[in-house]
Amino acid sequence: MSSADPDPTTGTAGRSRFTRFVAGLGAALLVSSLAVALSPAVEAEAATSNTSTIFYSTEKNWSKYNVHYQVGSGAWTTVPGKELTAACTGWVKGEIDLGTATTWKAAFNNGSGTWDNNGSRDYSLAAGIQAVKGGQISTVDPCPTPAPAVPTGLKATVTSSSITATWSKAEGATKYTLVYAGPTGTKTVTTSSTSATISGLTASTLYGLKVRASNDAGKSSGYSPRINATTSSTGSTTAPPVPTGLKATVTGTTIAASWNASAGATKYTLTYAAPTGTKTISSTKTSVTLTGLAANTLYGLKVRAETASAQSAYGPRVNATTGGGTTTPTAPAVPTELKAVPDITSIAVTWKASANATKYTVSYTTGSTTKTLESTTASATISGLTASTAYAIKVSATGTGGTSAYTSPVSTTTLPKEEEPVTTTGSPLGGDPREDSIYFIMTARWNDGDSSNNRGGSQHITSGNAANNDPAFRGDFKGVIDKLDYIKGLGFSAVWITPVVLNRSDYDFHGYHGWDFFRVDPRLESQGATYQELIDAAHSKGIKIYQDVVYNHSSRWGAKGLFTPTVYGTRDAQWDWMYSEKVAGKQYNPLEENELGRAYNGDVWSSTQPAGQDCKNFGTPTGGFSPEGYKLYNCQWPNGKREVEELGLWPAKYYHQCYNKGWEDITAINCWIHDDLADFNTESKDVQKYLIDAYNRYIDMGVDGFRIDTAVHIPRVTWNRVFLPAIQEHAVATHGEKGKDFYVFGEVAQFVHDKWNRGSVAHSAPFYTWKERKEYSLDDVVAAAEAYTYENNTMGTANQPTSDNARLRGNTYHAPDHSKFSGMNIIDMRMHMNFSEAGNAFGAGMDSDDITNDATFNTVYVDSHDYGPNKSSERFAGGTDAWAENMSLMWTFRGIPTLFYGSEIEFQKGVKIDCGASCPLATTGRAYFGDQIQGTVVASDFGKVQSATGAVAATFEKPLVKHLQTLNQIRRAVPALQKGQYSTEGVSGGMAFKKRFTEGSVDSFVLVTISGSASFSGIPNGTYTDAVTGDVKTVTNGSLSISANGKGNMRAYVLSLPGNPAPGKVGNGSPYLK
Repeated sequence: MSSADPDPTTGTAGRSRFTRFVAGLGAALLVSSLAVALSPAVEAEAATSNTSTIFYSTEKNWSKYNVHYQVGSGAWTTVPGKELTAACTGWVKGEIDLGTATTWKAAFNNGSGTWDNNGSRDYSLAAGIQAVKGGQISTVDPCPTPAPAVPTGLKATVTSSSITATWSKAEGATKYTLVYAGPTGTKTVTTSSTSATISGLTASTLYGLKVRASNDAGKSSGYSPRINATTSSTGSTTAPPVPTGLKATVTGTTIAASWNASAGATKYTLTYAAPTGTKTISSTKTSVTLTGLAANTLYGLKVRAETASAQSAYGPRVNATTGGGTTTPTAPAVPTELKAVPDITSIAVTWKASANATKYTVSYTTGSTTKTLESTTASATISGLTASTAYAIKVSATGTGGTSAYTSPVSTTTLPKEEEPVTTTGSPLGGDPREDSIYFIMTARWNDGDSSNNRGGSQHITSGNAANNDPAFRGDFKGVIDKLDYIKGLGFSAVWITPVVLNRSDYDFHGYHGWDFFRVDPRLESQGATYQELIDAAHSKGIKIYQDVVYNHSSRWGAKGLFTPTVYGTRDAQWDWMYSEKVAGKQYNPLEENELGRAYNGDVWSSTQPAGQDCKNFGTPTGGFSPEGYKLYNCQWPNGKREVEELGLWPAKYYHQCYNKGWEDITAINCWIHDDLADFNTESKDVQKYLIDAYNRYIDMGVDGFRIDTAVHIPRVTWNRVFLPAIQEHAVATHGEKGKDFYVFGEVAQFVHDKWNRGSVAHSAPFYTWKERKEYSLDDVVAAAEAYTYENNTMGTANQPTSDNARLRGNTYHAPDHSKFSGMNIIDMRMHMNFSEAGNAFGAGMDSDDITNDATFNTVYVDSHDYGPNKSSERFAGGTDAWAENMSLMWTFRGIPTLFYGSEIEFQKGVKIDCGASCPLATTGRAYFGDQIQGTVVASDFGKVQSATGAVAATFEKPLVKHLQTLNQIRRAVPALQKGQYSTEGVSGGMAFKKRFTEGSVDSFVLVTISGSASFSGIPNGTYTDAVTGDVKTVTNGSLSISANGKGNMRAYVLSLPGNPAPGKVGNGSPYLK
């Protein structure tokens, strides 16, 4: 779970305070309405012919290299064939035209009678990249063309209608793309030179510019830092001085403004802002009187001086509040300038305010049906409409003197429904999940394969990330695809990735602020690297994908398609920086950021409360002010406690209506737990259907399992009645036998050392592995309360079910009893909390296994993206020896070993894991990892690396990496280590145990000791072979003593049984396995 979404109305960010970006912009940016969205240009890919690029290693040291080949079923080339030319160090290459064929065969020679014909079998090759080395074929380009450097020194020279941009030449570049953005949108210019002139621009207008470099191989650099440039005015550029001495005198509903003259000025422009909007008035004099203003209303005034061709900046703002007025009430005039902007199911209506009006009535008609709504401001949003439907709209004004006539009607048609997300399908790998080990990555922080989707968001500068050129959304699916061989080379056969759904918050790189649960976040995808393509690519290498999912909560902006709160907003002089100008049909897209790093939010704010939402005191001042001194309003920001318990912003149909009062209290299960985690009413049929339909899409795509975030914050009875059966049934219905292996493991946050979480069974991890044992009300809300009372209070810790599914009976494996299994496995929180010492974790794990349905399915890790052992806020820093010992235990004891990215090299050890947006990500445990794995890597099998270059080659030389590779190979070779039940009966020693797994023709028995010697008695006689050293021992009297000296060292003596011989020595050992 992650939460650190900053609140611009209070200046808080999750668990910490921060200084908001806008505070450092200065007054000029605060009042500017220009939002320059600089999104990368999309370039069409050139069509490619059907060819194969063949690379051949020069390791044979021939003086010449030729390829003799046959395309499809055609004739072979004349010997010696086509000569290959130099490609890069260690390689030659050539291009083969395949015509309409998809495959070809080849043999290589030196032109003098020496051949490499793959042992007389020839090489069977395909289209695209084919690299042959040492008899092996790879599809990885061994001579990749690097992306050019980022252009530097971007400068701009302006005229009144053009900007000439120049920059320094970037190494490796053949062309450049200059992106410039202004009031009319974003455009691009492509050039092969280091300058470009943009013509036809508007005078006195701000434009944003940035440039990137590309090469002929299609590789592009990141964009340069953005610069701003303002075109000059026509004529003289000398502006008069800023006016001084602005004063405002109030009489009733009139304000008389005056100021000192500015030398050379020919006129002045006064801007005055109120809740109804910002207006301007020009005068050749040094005073202006504003009449017909709203009573008892705060107005902000500022003035600038102008000549025919230039203007000064605005002077300091002066505030003035009108009085009550003394005129006799008169009926307001008919509103004017009525406008209607349609969306899919709503229409935003605005008009010019009528003097003396206190409210307005909006009438809207379609066919023979007419409805009305009221507004106290000169705008309204009509919601709940039908897409693609014509409406006639008119408005009347009402005041103390009466009601005006209606305006002439304005007709508009709502937009068509938004296109549904594309549905793709795939197939899971299947197989017992205990056979795998899991590598856990935060996708946005792991490896950057495509810099064009990098986004820093609104906290990019204030967090300090910008200073490190480290956008929060940096890693992506392409980066994962590119380095699947790294994961496989470590020996992992499953990857747990953080949530993929479209997120919406100011700091959501972690993925736990889901907004559109049906869509994949575009900041993770690329052309050729969609989520479906990641799943398929992983499966092609035998690697499973476990998707992190959230059922407990949505983002603070709700869940699209279920409920999205509309907050109060106004684009006045104080708040226009925060609220996007509304654009008909425009939707939230986090790839489109304005100058402040903010995505479009015109879809979630309104000056009037939409029909169907009932947030009390909507838009009325709270009496408070932001850190910058801006006036705050009720229902302005979708926080938790006040908006839930007092204002009613969140409807009970979709969201819980209370706030957590304690982590071992029932409110931790059925109430909000954090401001930016909007707590779903998971007992609502609408919410249940929404979540089930959403996550079924990912099951259809072929993911292999779900890691369930914040599982403890949903009643177990709801899991058992609704969500777990839905997952299991859909997986089996869609994928058959493979669907039965769909692995579900939940985060039940039990951050204590107790067997039961401070005596509360309903807040303890093992509790969630069991089915209900009693019938409850058919009403899910009532059932949740009944089940909590029965299990937590009536039955308590002493009367919970027990199991020996993880334990041997003597030396005999027994069929586990899963008849009472809920369908949810668990992260082993108790071992996690105790992993500061491996021995403590070993003891704690054994102590909790009897209350867990089957602990052999537990997910076991030392630390994660949230906490280290003992609920430490830092990544584990116990030392390399301690890591080796912890790994030796995890990879041999019961459960599925899991490693948080980077732990294989003690990445960011001892560093604070999470600080929200209050510090740079580079200084946390969620730092970017990609620099450690740059270069190329080819895995020949799990835990085996065929070749590696660059930084990743150095990473593979690290001691814990060697340790992991061997542990993974040993675990894969011994079924008892993967799936066996264990026992310490007849075992003496520290961390020592025996394990067995028997199923079908498989019978595997192993004796394990870690970091020390152990003696085993009462064991089967026979021949035992150590998988670490290959040492062989024969047991004739049922006893065996084993020595494994050194912290982190391990012995795994495997008994040779009929049809199940011991594998012998496995792997190459490590500095610890020796």
